[in-house]
Amino acid sequence: MDAAQVLALLREKNLQLATAESCTAGLLSAAVTAVPGASAVFTCGVAAYSNDIKRTVLGVPAATLDTVGAVSAETAVAMADGVRRLADAAIGVSV
Repeated sequence: MDAAQVLALLREKNLQLATAESCTAGLLSAAVTAVPGASAVFTCGVAAYSNDIKRTVLGVPAATLDTVGAVSAETAVAMADGVRRLADAAIGVSV
C-alpha cells in the first residue's frame, strides 16, 4: 500500500494522522505530504532526532530512553503515542 492509498483510507474514515520520526528525520512525513490533498488528514510531523526532544516534546519517559535506548520498540511506541496526543490525531505513527 502506498502513501496515496493510506491517505485515501484515512479520508474515507475521517481520521487524522501524525508522525514522529527519529532515524528517518522526516522522510515518512515527506512521503505523506507529497500526495496532493494530504493536508486533509495529515496534522503533524515531528523529527525528534535528539533524546531531549523525544522526552520533552513527545513525552517519551526518560527511564525508557535510559533503559532500552532511543532505537527500541518501547521508544517507538511512546513516540507514536506522544505525537498522536500532541497533534490530537486519531493515529500516531513513529519510525
